[in-house]
Amino acid sequence: MAMNLKKLSEELGLSQTTVSRALNGYPEVNEATRQRVQLAAEKFNYRPNSRAKGLATGRAMMVGHVIPASTQHEMVNPVFGDFVGGASEALARLGYDMMFTRVSEGDEENAYRELMAKRLVDGVILQGPSIADSRIALLNDLGLPFVVHGRSSGVDAPYSWVDVNNKRSFQRATEFLLDLGHTRIALINGLERMDFAKRRRDGYRAAFEQRGFSVDPELMRSAEMTEVYGHHETREMLRMDAPPTAILASSMISAMGVRRAIEEEGLKMGRDVSVITHDDDLSYLKNGQDVPIFTATRSSVHHAGEVLAGMLIDLIAEPTCPPITKMLEAELVVGRSTGPVPKGQ
Repeated sequence: MAMNLKKLSEELGLSQTTVSRALNGYPEVNEATRQRVQLAAEKFNYRPNSRAKGLATGRAMMVGHVIPASTQHEMVNPVFGDFVGGASEALARLGYDMMFTRVSEGDEENAYRELMAKRLVDGVILQGPSIADSRIALLNDLGLPFVVHGRSSGVDAPYSWVDVNNKRSFQRATEFLLDLGHTRIALINGLERMDFAKRRRDGYRAAFEQRGFSVDPELMRSAEMTEVYGHHETREMLRMDAPPTAILASSMISAMGVRRAIEEEGLKMGRDVSVITHDDDLSYLKNGQDVPIFTATRSSVHHAGEVLAGMLIDLIAEPTCPPITKMLEAELVVGRSTGPVPKGQ
């Protein structure tokens, strides 16, 4: 039989009010009692009803995510899916749910104002920040708790964020290829109005500049990170008079297209053309098993979602808390897709 508040209270020999207050973080419950109640709740797999908890605390027990029509494809993007998976699991453990609001292009501001006015959510997650993202100033003005997944380098005002060190990870990846003797290194990046893509390009350029090499603009490509894009750009560059001997891709999805183009040209990845990709450690798109297929800069987007959710709940609990920031480092994982520059090139 499912455990409810009454039964849990009877097991503990405490009143329902005390158990509810312990689970909802009320300060008048002493720490020993709180820990005892939480351990019992875990043992009996009891979770407080979010609606009842909201009535007790005056909160909506809901976190919002506004999705403009121009980025609705994000809903089926495996990167977005894994991020939401991590965030929603962490929120559920804390008694929160997640609400998605799809809006027409240009209606984001009204959507945030309505969420605030109607008290539909206690905080929001900002996904995919641009270089100068206007949503940050708006939410700072509204006073609605929020955390950005990523950063916006054009915004000077303080705000909370969780991000991967994109510049450093792509600088290290480029240095790794330079150490293997490659100098004709292509970059198949994401949309460079997005902050993460700008930082990755900056890291790529920095590696070249520190070694005294110049970057060939013809080897720098930028677009939405699809498999078709990775395939098209790679095929075009491999047919150049001086093709790249190595390619950096900003997404595992794009890298799949890169690999397909290399094979269609009768070449072997890792021998004729080296490839490094960013790997979000996706649950449904793993980079091989025991030995990675791609050498990659790996950082779990699922973990980023968990970290961000915890930060957002902290901000909701303490509205006067200063902004919280968390930088995640990517691990350079060596796979089968990289090798020395081919002889004679």
